[in-house]
Amino acid sequence: MRKISKIIAPLLLILLVLAGCQAVPKEEAKENFRKDFFEYFDTVTRIIGYADSEEEFNTEFDVIKAEFKRYHELFDIYHTYEGINNIKTINDNAGIKPVEVDQEIIDLILFSKEWYEKTNGKANIAMGAVLRVWSDYREEGMDFPDEAKLPPMELLEEKNEHTDIEKIIVDDEKNTVFLEDAEMSLDVGAVAKGYATERVADLMKERGFTSIIISAGGNVKALDKPLDGVRERWGIGIQNPDESIFTDMDSLDTVFNTNISVVTSGDYQRYYYVDEVKYHHLIDADTLMPGAYFKAVTVVMEDSGLADFMSTTLFLSSLEEGKEMLSQIEGAHALWVTYDNEIILTEGFEEMLKSGGASGAD
Repeated sequence: MRKISKIIAPLLLILLVLAGCQAVPKEEAKENFRKDFFEYFDTVTRIIGYADSEEEFNTEFDVIKAEFKRYHELFDIYHTYEGINNIKTINDNAGIKPVEVDQEIIDLILFSKEWYEKTNGKANIAMGAVLRVWSDYREEGMDFPDEAKLPPMELLEEKNEHTDIEKIIVDDEKNTVFLEDAEMSLDVGAVAKGYATERVADLMKERGFTSIIISAGGNVKALDKPLDGVRERWGIGIQNPDESIFTDMDSLDTVFNTNISVVTSGDYQRYYYVDEVKYHHLIDADTLMPGAYFKAVTVVMEDSGLADFMSTTLFLSSLEEGKEMLSQIEGAHALWVTYDNEIILTEGFEEMLKSGGASGAD
């Protein structure tokens, strides 16, 4: 464990390409490009990559953006789209009938149920009824801060009666999903963005466009090394939970590697105040209250969907329980930031960090 020695901020979770050495590129190096879009998964998505030309980069960027749009619409719990049965469609038909959906939704739900069973049930996609109550009170509290209040525990407990993940019935032969409980609903916020990021990265591998980083808010996926003729590894900043994500300063630390995902869950993303106490959006399935173990947890592993799922799970779990679960996943690491500003690392993680001497060089 080590103390945070000073208050430092991230960048929008990345000054990814600029972390590390900045030598003059060799003659064979490709050009660096970056572009953002803002429309999907309620976050800024930044693409940074190396290409032979701006035209090539823009072509791949357009493919990435279109894929994020598709996954956003499929996984959306708030809106309907013409010609698409999405998560909202499933929720709207709870207790009524099975809904035929695209394979991507089937895969997401089966993935989420599998890892729910493998972990401690803290990341439960069937908790929509409880999370909707918190969302409504949070939005009202943000709009009218002088009138902000907490949801009544009686209401939360009533909604919690409708969160049984076993009542999500998936028929993968007919590609249908049915919620047996008419009052339950799905909320895939703990996994959807990371899962979509991983699938988009898979598509880029198929297309052979792999010297890139995809950053969807707190979900960062790095593929093959930056083709600047200098570095062998990307540098990915870790969000400091004590600073705004919009400040342009150094991050808490920097992870150096390729073909990894870096995902952070923290109490700084969506929150409101009641009687000067902050209440964030990550709700513990046992207490039905915001998790109180950590300010933030960053998970590093290859799969972005699993990293997203595990960052929420570890944020809502004790340190000992979290370490035990993470030890069952090969190549996984985590960084916890406690409310006493201690930084706790899994064994071996420091070797990948700037603070431990790592860099983007050979």
